[in-house]
Amino acid sequence: MLTTAETYHVPVLLQESVDGLDIQPDGIYVDVTFGGGGHSKEILSRLGKNGRLYSFDQDADAEKNIVDDDRFTFVRSNFRYIGQWMRYYGVEQIDGLLGDLGVSSHHFDDETRGFSFRFDAPLDMRMNKRAGQTAADILNNYSEEQLADVFYLYGELKNARRIAKAISDYRRQQNILTTGQLAEATEALMRSEREKKDMARLYQALRIEVNHEMDALRDMLKGATALLREGGRLSIITYHSLEDRIVKNVMKAGNAEGKVEQDFFGRISSPYRLVNKVTVPSDEEQQRNPRSRSAKLRIAEKI
Repeated sequence: MLTTAETYHVPVLLQESVDGLDIQPDGIYVDVTFGGGGHSKEILSRLGKNGRLYSFDQDADAEKNIVDDDRFTFVRSNFRYIGQWMRYYGVEQIDGLLGDLGVSSHHFDDETRGFSFRFDAPLDMRMNKRAGQTAADILNNYSEEQLADVFYLYGELKNARRIAKAISDYRRQQNILTTGQLAEATEALMRSEREKKDMARLYQALRIEVNHEMDALRDMLKGATALLREGGRLSIITYHSLEDRIVKNVMKAGNAEGKVEQDFFGRISSPYRLVNKVTVPSDEEQQRNPRSRSAKLRIAEKI
């Protein structure tokens, strides 16, 4: 199938997330998850001639969707380096930042990338194919204890230790290089009624470890907090509890750990004011785009 910007990734909560930025026509905005460019195009449609948009993506495939617009700059980088890149471009403050976290439709549908257990493919899972270790490297080189920690912390799998032992036993006979081999190594532990859910959690854990997603998210939000001007907006879409907890903590307390500081009068000291509680996709959007079913949108304003 021919991949276009439209099929690369269907943007989730498009209007709601961009509305949440409260865009000023001459403002400076950042889309830290460019992907197919859906959110970026919507932001550009609301900017005036003096507005600016910087969009980040570390995946080379996303570069095929670059927008031809003088107000647009594509940054080929992990969004954790937002502070350094904005300094490079001479930007001291921004008016808003949008992030659609998680994995794009393109990654799940590309049979060669190893993000989905629907296909028998090499276990890669790197967002940036130019660098870093693959999921296969982790499965074959981590100790059994390290694997158990990854599966428990990032996949929230209750039988993490048993899965790690099964993988350790399997790799004594042969390396685990493909999604099919991973399924074979763990099949005895996957109960039929929960197989898809547990495999999804296992793949989530590997993907997060491969791409250092939690550390990158913390770094990006810290950089965004430093860059946002007073009245600037954060509009972040999350898909699982681990990333949602970090975003929620930053918006509530100003830090990823959620450590609340209070003033003399007991008022919570935070750099943000919550604009919404949680916005979820409509039933219609969930039917149209199954990826959106677990999505949550949180919006906060810098104070």
